[in-house]
Amino acid sequence: MIELKNISKSFNGKLILDDISANFLKGKANFVIGASGSGKSVMMKCMVGLEEVDTGEVLYGGADFVHLDYNQRKTIRKEIGMLFQGTALFDSLNVEDNIAFPIKMFTKLKPDEVTDRVNFCLKRVNLENVNKLYPSNLSGGMKKRVGIARAIALNPKYLFCDEPNSGLDPLTSRLIDELIKEITIEYDITTIINTHDMKSLFVMGDNIIYIYKGKKVWEGQKSMIKHSGNRQLDDFLKASEF
Repeated sequence: MIELKNISKSFNGKLILDDISANFLKGKANFVIGASGSGKSVMMKCMVGLEEVDTGEVLYGGADFVHLDYNQRKTIRKEIGMLFQGTALFDSLNVEDNIAFPIKMFTKLKPDEVTDRVNFCLKRVNLENVNKLYPSNLSGGMKKRVGIARAIALNPKYLFCDEPNSGLDPLTSRLIDELIKEITIEYDITTIINTHDMKSLFVMGDNIIYIYKGKKVWEGQKSMIKHSGNRQLDDFLKASEF
């Protein structure tokens, strides 16, 4: 489980995250929703250390990531998988080398062991025999699956997905949803998903957090979301055609 306790973050005197506390549950697809500019991407960056909070705690299994030293943070980072909005694959590396990148960085596996792990991850995302292809040879959906394969390469405890369906057609989006959900359950991962895709939320969301202008104003289950009683959340759902 990941727990946020009263985190706040400002840029150039502008408050972006305002005293947010939240729990992200193990083995669940935890959704963070909100309008563009609400602060959800900044919150995710603070959770993985790409940005530093001004105040508050980010707890991984009880350990406060904010106050850990470099080596202690590195230990937790080995347990984090990231699926970026644009996949963030290295254009100059082929599929195999993209997936192998974090394995080589964080482990001392032998070359044949690295290859075995890469092939396992590719098989898990239903992509085989694409090892030597480059990102430019892949469709949008294939790039997302390679991104997922890289994200699970170190068998993470925590999986962060930033707009995983961005730029995908509806059918491919649903396939990516199903894959993320399957992996979350299969490996008992704490998965955090930032998204504007309400279809994804209603298909696979477990725990949901709604951020409005930097504040967490609602948290609950998807079965409760249409009856939240929160005006801002109701307006957000209506604008999303739900």
